[in-house]
Amino acid sequence: MSDNYQASQLEGPIEIVDIDDLPIRASAVIPKGAFDYIAGGAGDEWTLIQNTKSFNHKGIVPRVLTGVENPVLKTKILGINIDTPLVMSPGAAQGLAHETADEGTARGVSASGTIMTVSTFANKTFKEVQMAGGGSPQWFQIYLSKNQDFNKHILDSAMEAGAKAIVLTLDATVSGNREADIRNDFTFPLTMPNIEGYVQAEGMSIEELLSDTLRKINPSIIRKVAAYTKLPVIVKGIQAPEDALIAISHGASAIWVSNHGGRQLEGAPASFDVLESIAEAVNKKVPVIFDSGVRRGQHVFKAIASGADIVGLCRPVYYGLALGGWEGVKSVFDHINYELRIAMQLTGCKTVKDIQRAKLVTNRCSC
Repeated sequence: MSDNYQASQLEGPIEIVDIDDLPIRASAVIPKGAFDYIAGGAGDEWTLIQNTKSFNHKGIVPRVLTGVENPVLKTKILGINIDTPLVMSPGAAQGLAHETADEGTARGVSASGTIMTVSTFANKTFKEVQMAGGGSPQWFQIYLSKNQDFNKHILDSAMEAGAKAIVLTLDATVSGNREADIRNDFTFPLTMPNIEGYVQAEGMSIEELLSDTLRKINPSIIRKVAAYTKLPVIVKGIQAPEDALIAISHGASAIWVSNHGGRQLEGAPASFDVLESIAEAVNKKVPVIFDSGVRRGQHVFKAIASGADIVGLCRPVYYGLALGGWEGVKSVFDHINYELRIAMQLTGCKTVKDIQRAKLVTNRCSC
């Protein structure tokens, strides 16, 4: 870590009443430029805002005569048993939030009994994050580069560290117009050891960091990555049914519906608003993973009821990490699991499979 950047050193469980309180609290311990990078989106942030507001487009139908008690959150994805349908989405530069960086997140995710997705742009090596997770299953994310040696380096490092799947992020062929970063003249103050030797990330902006990503992506790359690694390939950044079907036809083992948390294409629809059509197109050929805008257990419920198999968290985890280290991360997962259990109990859903059969209704609102 850089001696010039003072990340939070707070450790311990955090009290959570409302997840939306966390960014306010975290902004007091994360330097402004770094906080705005974590919290911000593209353009005027319409898509970022709609990601969370869109969950209000659907209502959950309560069920009271089902004879259900003590809902069970355990589920399975790509052969991995997990204690909750929540996983950690890939997130760059977690050292901005806390001095333990991705290691702290991995420890908290492991304690929550689920899967950590490690970013290529982590502030710790794949191996360090794997060790911090204590052997818990981890996925490893890659942005394809124009430099094939770099791509092989990342994939080799991921395999060596014991990756259970490769997450191929395809929605960042160019950086979104992140106006807060431009106003702050934000550059990364910390190293990113997974890419050292190819890119010196410290002192670079996100636009500079993404400038070498592959822009012309042939879908055959999915099968090539799968053949090279002998691992399942999860294609992340899917926002259209057509792309989901193309990815599956070229060997994708799972589809990850996401708009990058509103950080890429401003004006794109909310991730939740396109989930159902994508899940219907996939038609259970492969698992569907969902993220972007998730802040409540009810959001997780609605996503699963709309076709997702599991749901990813990202920004709230950064805030938990900043406020309490690995225990703060676990507090975030615990709180959303708590809300999810309430939703399951009040809808008569004993298992995650039951949520997939739960009924949602269209809300008549202008939100």
